[in-house]
Amino acid sequence: MKHKIILDCDPGHDDAIAILLAGHHPEIELLAITTVAGNQSIDKTTLNALKVCSFAGLTSIPVFRGMEEPLLINPEYAADVHGESGLDGAKLPDPLIQAQKTHAVDFLIQTLLASDGDITLVPTGPLTNIAVAIRKEPAILPKIKGISLMGGAIGLGNVTSSAEFNIYFDPHAAAIVFGCGRPITVCPLEVTHQALATDDVLSRLRSKNRPVANMAADLCEFLKSKDPYLPASPIHDPCAVAAVIDPTIIKGDLIRVEIETVGEWTKGRTVCDVHRKLGEVPNAFVGYNLEAERFWDMTIETLLTY
Repeated sequence: MKHKIILDCDPGHDDAIAILLAGHHPEIELLAITTVAGNQSIDKTTLNALKVCSFAGLTSIPVFRGMEEPLLINPEYAADVHGESGLDGAKLPDPLIQAQKTHAVDFLIQTLLASDGDITLVPTGPLTNIAVAIRKEPAILPKIKGISLMGGAIGLGNVTSSAEFNIYFDPHAAAIVFGCGRPITVCPLEVTHQALATDDVLSRLRSKNRPVANMAADLCEFLKSKDPYLPASPIHDPCAVAAVIDPTIIKGDLIRVEIETVGEWTKGRTVCDVHRKLGEVPNAFVGYNLEAERFWDMTIETLLTY
């Protein structure tokens, strides 16, 4: 039986690859894409999702535009990484489809309430949409099968020394989601920094000269160009999709995670109670290792089916 998922994202180069993995993997039924502000403004992330779906022929997957800004703080986009468009480096034509009229939050609520409790939410951007949906209609909680997210770090962050970008962008939303009581799988930086788009990965993506896989390789190369000191670019977001397809691809522990929302130096930090010092019930399965070879086999084989 296929895993039913809703992909909540802020495309974003690695979000685009997550869309492609979810859109064609035989074990995933991608019900919809919901967009959120993060890597760029909501207008740009939504446009990018529409462009990626159109280019890849995923035009039957509905796209819903979501929250425009974090719950309580001002947005800080990642133009330094993803460019002014949020998807610089990808030469994609105008989309063939439009976003749905229903707001992403309302779509999440309506779809979850009408479900059999068999939908996994896969957020690869800030958690604003999901947090607002939970606060607006708490009755959705027992309907969420699980949440597989890319975000946070056990140790050092990537936007500050303490925080990973998705959590930093809207820490108050993250606090709501981590406190929701549903099963959560976390792919933190410790996992995603093992998903490196090496020269071998890029060569394999380009091996059949297929437009979609070539575009994915272009996206990886653009990210590498933004940080020439890295040996290869980590491709974060598909890890959260891969963890749904095959949970054994991620090694980790069930621990307590709390979100720092106001720290002068630590805003957005995921406080991971690895050594069980908080005395609180675990609320998330946090990964620390990725079986990278299996991850790339899964991702590359799927992208070459386009």
